[in-house]
Amino acid sequence: MRVIDHFIVGGTGGLGSARKGAVMDPNNGGQQAEVVLGGADALERAVAAAQVAQPAWAAMNPQRRARVMFNFKALAEAHMDELAAMLSAEHGKVIADSKGDIQRGLEVVEFCCGLPHVLKGDYSGGAGPGIDVYSTRQPLGIGAGITPFNFPAMIPLWMGAVATSTGNAFILKPSERDPSVPVRLAELFLEAGMPEGIFQVVHGDKQMVDLILDHPAISAVSFVGSSDIAHYVYERGVRAGKRVQAMGGAKNHGIVMPDADLDQVVGDLCGAAFGSAGERCMALPVVVPVGDDTAERLKAKLIPAIHALKVGISTDPDAQYGPVVTAMHKTNIERWIQTAIDEGSELVIDGRGFTMQGHEEGYFLGPTLLDRVTPDMTSYQNEIFGPVLQIVRARDFEEALALPSQHQYGNGVAIFTRNGHAAREFAARVNVGMVGINVPIPVPVAYHSFGGWKRSGFGDTDQYGMDGIGFWTKKKKITARWPDGGGDGSNAFVIPTMG
Repeated sequence: MRVIDHFIVGGTGGLGSARKGAVMDPNNGGQQAEVVLGGADALERAVAAAQVAQPAWAAMNPQRRARVMFNFKALAEAHMDELAAMLSAEHGKVIADSKGDIQRGLEVVEFCCGLPHVLKGDYSGGAGPGIDVYSTRQPLGIGAGITPFNFPAMIPLWMGAVATSTGNAFILKPSERDPSVPVRLAELFLEAGMPEGIFQVVHGDKQMVDLILDHPAISAVSFVGSSDIAHYVYERGVRAGKRVQAMGGAKNHGIVMPDADLDQVVGDLCGAAFGSAGERCMALPVVVPVGDDTAERLKAKLIPAIHALKVGISTDPDAQYGPVVTAMHKTNIERWIQTAIDEGSELVIDGRGFTMQGHEEGYFLGPTLLDRVTPDMTSYQNEIFGPVLQIVRARDFEEALALPSQHQYGNGVAIFTRNGHAAREFAARVNVGMVGINVPIPVPVAYHSFGGWKRSGFGDTDQYGMDGIGFWTKKKKITARWPDGGGDGSNAFVIPTMG
């Protein structure tokens, strides 16, 4: 059986890890590979290699580091079909979604191609008598990324591209459920000209996570996953003296005003709620129609549109979405559907019991629609992370605004309306980190930044963009004076702000 190993300098000969995890094929429920689950020996070897390689990489002209990003982008695009097939085979998302996963990561790589400009720093001449003040951005040293199963290309690139292009070495601990694409990305970085030891991959479970969080040579950790684990990662990493950003879960809402274009809304909802089987933190699993008339009109249009969705294996070009990632996750989603029914929701469309001929053991779920969900229900309060759309009816704009604002999660939200005043008021007042106006999945472009509020994000900085630059670098401020001489005390130093 194929074994997926670490990608660390010197290989893994002699590490002798007996622990391995199963890598499944969500399309048929069969095991397709094993992944080595490393421990302290693997991490120590990766850290040692990073410590050797990082100083020279940091001292390199940033334009030369940017050229590596240019080369990597070209290589990844040339290998797009290979990467997408590999991703779909382990995750289960359809090929089109896998290509989107890779492309959104490459957009951050594109941003990093222009990094010499944003690393320039500030300069103030004449801040005092003969005194100049300037600043530089310097890398932290060694950073680590701990990434989830649902975006095995995009999120490693969000972290790793910014971390390495700013001069750090980067150690990635991807999900053990779909580890092949992260290893392939590391191989492509090496082929693009990145020195050995700058982008490495170690596989593991909680043991490896804790080793990373506790390791004194790792200065910063970026994490994406569930909120409970994000909180744990943040607290443990900060206690160890690290800089930490930890992105958590979500329960994103789509507010539908009475004047919205419902045909457009339905199309957007079908993609945002059910695409990638709902396994994304920016999915839109809650729709909030304002007024019963809006709710009934929306529901009447949603039902045939959802019934028309095609679920298929990940290589089916006509499928809107494929299987979920594991059998256990499928069972959890089904439990949440039953919980919602038990709590009083109206089951409009039931996706349980869906089977695919010839793939009966695959982890497939049909789309589910639940109506008359209320904020007190645990199925509303928690993240289901599957192909389930819940309708929560609101009487008016203020009630609709309060729902996402008061929810424990604050990742993304959208409002659908033709009314500019309502949209502007909503965007200004809603207590959520990313807002879409007639945009169902408001993931910011690569030169902005990504991050939620409340239990969707722990730490003070967002992913990628200028926030990413700030996270992966430290700012050094220099105050310089070149006196004319004299020696008579006439050039005595005066604090610039008092000059």
